[in-house]
Amino acid sequence: MGLTSSGGTAIVTTGEATKAGRREWLGLAVLALPTFLVSFDVFVLLLALPQLTADLGADSNQQLWIMDIYGFLLAGFLLTMGTLGDRIGRRKLLLTGAVVFGVASVTAAFATSPEMLIAARALLGVAGATLAPSTLALITNMFRDDKQRAGAIGIWGGMFTLGAIIGPILGGMLLEHFWWGSVFLLGVPAMVLLLVVGPAVLPEYRDTNAGRVDLPSVALSLATTLPAIYGIKELARNGWELLPLASLLVGLAAGALFLRRQRRLSDPLLDLSLFSNRSFSTALGSQLTYSLVGGATMLFAAQYFQLVGGLSTLESGLAMLPGMASATVAFAVTPALAAKVRPAYLISGGLVGTVICMIVFTQANSVSTLIIGFAVFSFCGTPLVALGTNLVIGNAPMEKAGSAGSLAQMSNECGSALGIATVGTIGTAVYRHDIQDAIPAGVPADAADAARDSLAGAVTAAGNAPQDLGSALLSPAHEAFTNSLHTVTGIGAVLLAGIAILIATKLRHVPPIGQNAPEAAPQTAPASAEGAESVEARSAAKEDVQV
Repeated sequence: MGLTSSGGTAIVTTGEATKAGRREWLGLAVLALPTFLVSFDVFVLLLALPQLTADLGADSNQQLWIMDIYGFLLAGFLLTMGTLGDRIGRRKLLLTGAVVFGVASVTAAFATSPEMLIAARALLGVAGATLAPSTLALITNMFRDDKQRAGAIGIWGGMFTLGAIIGPILGGMLLEHFWWGSVFLLGVPAMVLLLVVGPAVLPEYRDTNAGRVDLPSVALSLATTLPAIYGIKELARNGWELLPLASLLVGLAAGALFLRRQRRLSDPLLDLSLFSNRSFSTALGSQLTYSLVGGATMLFAAQYFQLVGGLSTLESGLAMLPGMASATVAFAVTPALAAKVRPAYLISGGLVGTVICMIVFTQANSVSTLIIGFAVFSFCGTPLVALGTNLVIGNAPMEKAGSAGSLAQMSNECGSALGIATVGTIGTAVYRHDIQDAIPAGVPADAADAARDSLAGAVTAAGNAPQDLGSALLSPAHEAFTNSLHTVTGIGAVLLAGIAILIATKLRHVPPIGQNAPEAAPQTAPASAEGAESVEARSAAKEDVQV
């Protein structure tokens, strides 16, 4: 295969996969550190934003860049870093990224201006792009046994939700006793530990037959991702404006050129042949759709908590904790269930549960309903996240594991932004339609315009108006926003139902984890269309024997 390994772990290319030992599980514990920090970083920054804004004097535009630049560059460099790790060595890239992440964290903690903090956050995004693809690729190489790999990926995925749980709690404690920069220093000890212990327990893997990284492809990849994500986020935030629309079109045009170049290269940055595998492409597309629905739903739920339910920012974050906790539990139990139940049925069955939750959300009018429903939704959707990632990684050639890992992570990053821009925009349009003629008489023109624009504008306008008039304005605004939430979740229910059907049909040939698909017996020409379909199904089962 042209794949080299160092550090004491053999690569199995034929025969039965070797079971991972203590060293590999210790390595997984080390790999959990950067995984934990990726989600941790986002949540603690939300809490620190008011303090750092006051201290650094950041204006509203600078605040947006402080928040967004990390995600922009993380998504922009994921594909490049995944492929780079395959070429230069996955451990080398991971440890290099850890050094940069640590330096950038210290720089962010002691930033003296908004511009300095934005630059540090940008560097954190580039370093963060090295972490997920490298950790997933190393897990694939270290855990060759199907069941062990599924369990390892379940632990890996659970660290994301664990970071989301601990982030608001630990971040809030630090902000009560120290300055805002202390939340950035939390990542430094973890990165130091990774650098000290990683070389001893993590083996190195790289593809010796890979060519050089094609720099024009890297440039086109960035020219695709960065403008597209910026355009999507700004369109979702401010509606149809010329600059973000032009940015999105530039990204789409660059994407077309990127794909055209990949087809012509003998050693492309993105191997498009990966998508010819049915299990790979179905799992990747399903994860993208799930993230799309989840991103839009969480956005509207968070606004409902604060602007309708009256919760604070911290209380809104805590309201999500039951959902994060249930997802963590689901990540732990899913691999064991998948050893007995076909992934198609386990994933689609879970998605049926998410569809039921979304249908309940279409009638929800209380904070408690959303909190409980989100917990059930997270539990039922986790099999798709855990087993979908396993399907993406397990059905890619070993030398392409880094590239496959970057695609799995990109589906989550881009799916959420795409959901906010598409489904979220529809929800916003519903709010504006419903509030248009519902504003009571006597509301000043500027306040009425603010209320028609968004629920946040209505809340601000109501706070500046006399009490009776403010209450009269808030009532239809709350009702209009609740209707928009119902619309968003209704669309989500339809999309998730479609994904459940797709997975149940397209992946039904994939056996439970650790079980091989039955070998297809020699066949003569089928006598009927039904016989041809049977041969095709057995052929597909033989092709995709690994989850």
